[in-house]
Amino acid sequence: MKLRLVVLALFVCVFGFTQNENRVFKSAKVNQNEVLEITVSDGTYYVQFYTPKIVETTFVPLSETKIKSSHAVVMNPERVKVALEEFENKLSFSSKGIHVAIQKAPFQISYQYEGKPLLSEEEGYVKTDEFETLAFNLTDDEVLYGGGARALGMNRRGYRLQLYNRAHYGYEDHSELMNFTLPIVMSSKRYMVHFDNAPIGYLDLDSHDNNTLTYETISGRKTYQIIAGDSWYDITSSYTNLTGKQPMLPRWALGNFSSRFGYHSQKETEMTIHKFRKEKIPVDAIILDLYWFGKDVQGTMGNLEVYKDSFPDFVGMVRKLKRNNVKTVVITEPFVLTTSKRWDDAVAKEVLAKDSLGNPYTYDFFFGNTGLIDIYKPEGEKWFWNIYRDAIISKGVEGIWGDLGEPEVHPSDLLHATGTADEVHNIYGSDWARLVLEGYQRDFPEKRPFILMRAGYSGAQRYGLVPWSGDVNRTWGGLQSQPEIALQMSMQGLAYMHSDLGGFAGANLDDELYTRWLQYGVFQPIYRPHAQEEVASEPVFRSNSAKALAKEAIELRYKLLPYNYNLVYENNQFGKPLMRPLFFEEPDNKELQDYSETYLWGHDFLVAPILKPGQQAQNVYFPKNNTWFDFYTNTLYSGGQTKSIAVQTRSIPTFVRAGAFIPMALPMQSTESYNANTLQLHYYHADSVKNSSRAYYNDDGTTPNAFKKGLYEIVTYKAAYSGEFLEFTWHAEIGNAEKASKKKLEFVVHNIQNEPKGVFVEGEKKRFKWNASSKSLTMTLVWKTNEIKDIQIKL
Repeated sequence: MKLRLVVLALFVCVFGFTQNENRVFKSAKVNQNEVLEITVSDGTYYVQFYTPKIVETTFVPLSETKIKSSHAVVMNPERVKVALEEFENKLSFSSKGIHVAIQKAPFQISYQYEGKPLLSEEEGYVKTDEFETLAFNLTDDEVLYGGGARALGMNRRGYRLQLYNRAHYGYEDHSELMNFTLPIVMSSKRYMVHFDNAPIGYLDLDSHDNNTLTYETISGRKTYQIIAGDSWYDITSSYTNLTGKQPMLPRWALGNFSSRFGYHSQKETEMTIHKFRKEKIPVDAIILDLYWFGKDVQGTMGNLEVYKDSFPDFVGMVRKLKRNNVKTVVITEPFVLTTSKRWDDAVAKEVLAKDSLGNPYTYDFFFGNTGLIDIYKPEGEKWFWNIYRDAIISKGVEGIWGDLGEPEVHPSDLLHATGTADEVHNIYGSDWARLVLEGYQRDFPEKRPFILMRAGYSGAQRYGLVPWSGDVNRTWGGLQSQPEIALQMSMQGLAYMHSDLGGFAGANLDDELYTRWLQYGVFQPIYRPHAQEEVASEPVFRSNSAKALAKEAIELRYKLLPYNYNLVYENNQFGKPLMRPLFFEEPDNKELQDYSETYLWGHDFLVAPILKPGQQAQNVYFPKNNTWFDFYTNTLYSGGQTKSIAVQTRSIPTFVRAGAFIPMALPMQSTESYNANTLQLHYYHADSVKNSSRAYYNDDGTTPNAFKKGLYEIVTYKAAYSGEFLEFTWHAEIGNAEKASKKKLEFVVHNIQNEPKGVFVEGEKKRFKWNASSKSLTMTLVWKTNEIKDIQIKL
């Protein structure tokens, strides 16, 4: 007990005390649900463990009742073994991971993980004239991340960030408020705080430079979860367990999209896809912006039915595109204009948000005079979904685009069925995605939906929401902010954050910018060039040189399909981001904590996009304790150093971790032609890697919950190096509802310095090719996955 008291004393001293002096401890007990209830003079604290690494704290003032519903949390608390110990002036409430220390006077709650201090409440809960606040102590060396999609630099400490989803048209390398604001703070000390509350507010990340983190809100829950872990992957896994894992996307969503603002007619749509096929540039989907339901930008939003003058045979067009292996995605918005064809029906069925008198709330914005669909009203949700089901999906459309879902204009005095506009504003986009996902699950259970959404909040990933970074300017400044935005959102659960490749806003024709953006796009989650139509976003309409470079980038994207699809699986099962900051690799390297110029794509690719015009060289940091191969030249680099890499026109600097197995697909024009049983398999051998193993997931790319249903295979490739021999073992885990397959693999082993003395498969000597110039060995192997494959190279 003396040791415990010493630990508590040291822990408390780290942060000091500025707690609310008027808050007086009265009593504490652990109830039958193993929730610690702490009664203080102005209310009650409830402290509950979800797991040993996740603890939730709620404060309920005397004048309020506990709000049980959460916009984000879906996890049921585990049966965590907890211990409550009481001392003269302290309480200790602990799991085998996180420990909660409560000082009675002056009252203070502090948190630590496995003996290391995390943070402590400063004033705790305080109500001001404008906000209800929760304040915490920080240490002066912490780097802070979070707050959603912003362009601020990786370290966001020093900013007071508004929590109010709002579009920022034409932003470049700095934007303090965008479409996805999230009530999440992550620290370089490897913990996360999630403020579990929907209404609008602010996150103050020490803007007064006094080592204070403050959450400010207009109303709602005074609830936050603290997540700690041994690694960043530990934290992202725990957070997505708490708020829900992202469903697997359909495989076609990893292909190339044809998209612009917008295609005005059926003829233009079909002609564009014809150009892709003629130029032999792979494409999997085409996105129709708002002209599918109206001729003009203004006055027609809310029609949500095909404008037949421009699309006389919409169903036939969609069917024809599908036969050509191209999916159709259409835009939708939650606004119904008073001039639209559905206005009278929306009013009659009372599906619109109201004013204080109970009438549909109408107001003007860019597109016209409008009302807003109240998706929180059962009638509104049903009405909206019925349009999706009957007017869109039943016509063969494969993807739903939800635009303006912040909502873009959302007056504070507008009333929804469940609260004011300000109380639901930030979660509107999330719940819109939920509406679509649940509709698919109910009426189209055989389909994996593709749901592209411009706004959302914490936990939105569980609804299959695919976010993008809004109306970025078509400039180098616009490109420079994109890796940071995607990396930050990946850490916060929304791992499919991507950008309009090439940039969206402005008629800037810059082929170098365009190709560098598309080359970066190969190694970010969704490959979707999109822009205002004054300058073409599609490579088929660009100059011959830009078209050739874009084609090469898109073809590489398709080659990496088996690798990328495995990233989809890893995100779905383990919450792993697709794009990962380098401090995931070296969490204690302070120089990497504010670094986004180079990042990891999955576990094995190191990517350094070109973000400035005319760049001749790029400084690249290579993570330590690894050897890295230049993906294009096979040049080797030792980890733990920064090197200046010469920049090539045809690609951006890209490297592969030694010991990696990288499966690559054969050329294709759409993912419909993908064959997981005919691949190239590359192994990157280095003397420093004695043992290596990689596992790759595959299923049919369309069946929802295929893994849970047993309709999958996971292929594991292993390597062992002894100096004289390089040995490989392949085996497969086959789902209980799946059949074994027969694979034909062209196996390429890189960095074989001298011609091997022999290659043996199952002990039998086999033919191979050794390339003295590239220092690589190539052989073709046939493998039945219900058997184990053993390969031995005698060096």
